[in-house]
Amino acid sequence: VPDIVRSIEAERVMALRQQSQLLWHMYFSSIDRIIFTTLEIVRQRIHQHLWKDGRVWNSFPGGLVTLPDYTDTPSRLPWNQQQSTSMTLATGGQRNKNASQFTAVIYSQQQAGSPLVPATSSGPLLHLLRVVSRSQHVARIVVVWASDSPKPPPSRWPSLTRGIPLHIVVPQQKQNIGERFRPLDLIETDAVFSLDEDATLTTDEIDFAFHVWRHFPERIVGFPARTHYWDDTKGQWGYTSKWTNEYSMVLTGAAIYHRYYHALYTDWLGPLLHKTVDQSHNCEDILINFLVSHVTRQPPIKVSQRKQYKSSNLSAVTRSVAFFFTCFFIYRALNHAHFPNAHVFLFGFFF
Repeated sequence: VPDIVRSIEAERVMALRQQSQLLWHMYFSSIDRIIFTTLEIVRQRIHQHLWKDGRVWNSFPGGLVTLPDYTDTPSRLPWNQQQSTSMTLATGGQRNKNASQFTAVIYSQQQAGSPLVPATSSGPLLHLLRVVSRSQHVARIVVVWASDSPKPPPSRWPSLTRGIPLHIVVPQQKQNIGERFRPLDLIETDAVFSLDEDATLTTDEIDFAFHVWRHFPERIVGFPARTHYWDDTKGQWGYTSKWTNEYSMVLTGAAIYHRYYHALYTDWLGPLLHKTVDQSHNCEDILINFLVSHVTRQPPIKVSQRKQYKSSNLSAVTRSVAFFFTCFFIYRALNHAHFPNAHVFLFGFFF
């Protein structure tokens, strides 16, 4: 036996050690993970059509955060796209249309009487539609109409550049702000560019953010950043919008991410978390940052922009909800990215 052990190459030993650490971290590092792993195995034995391939269980991020009914092609998952995307971009190869375009999802809560029409109106939503439609990478634009006022008829919406399809979707629960993350059949691209109706971006900034995301498809890439911190005086986690030398969240009012996270947000997160977002009418962007950081164990990526987002005083509700999410995830799921070592891409200085 000693001779057999010594005959194993050092590289092989290192690979086995790394794999054992990976499996321990994903399935056995806490009582919660052991319980969830056991329940997932039992569930797969009962519902055999939900069986997950061994490659899913033995590779990061593991079988606990992989939805079997999302896709039959593992390469369509965000963490499996990174290598193929990087290789394709490095060699100058052409990827399929799905990977070279994004779907813009604009969340609109326009109040009654807002000047959406006529088409010559300079309202923020119409301006954003024109800016996004000029992007060379946009496949279609979806407006999630969560306003209390009726959806305007098609004749009152503008014609977009290059005939980009425009779809207006009315969510079933308008008051549920989490509806912006609901999976839609209209979203056929892997990339989802999530925007608030008052987002102030240029077309070049939108294209730049998408270009960065193609190198990091498993992460959230966007513009407005926030950070969490430990408040010694209150003995709890806090949340701030002040510009500092670090960040741990990128808000989804102007961010791009993989559409798989829509499925995880809707189908994987527990009802208590959804109820918290519904009751606060806020903090859905904080929750999805917790979710993505929990899955990837990595911070989001901030893209620089002309400073358009003001540092506002956050409400007590926002702070308390952020603290609740931290308690729910048991550990501090969010990861800080520090300047200047963080992934912060300056507009115009990436490539």
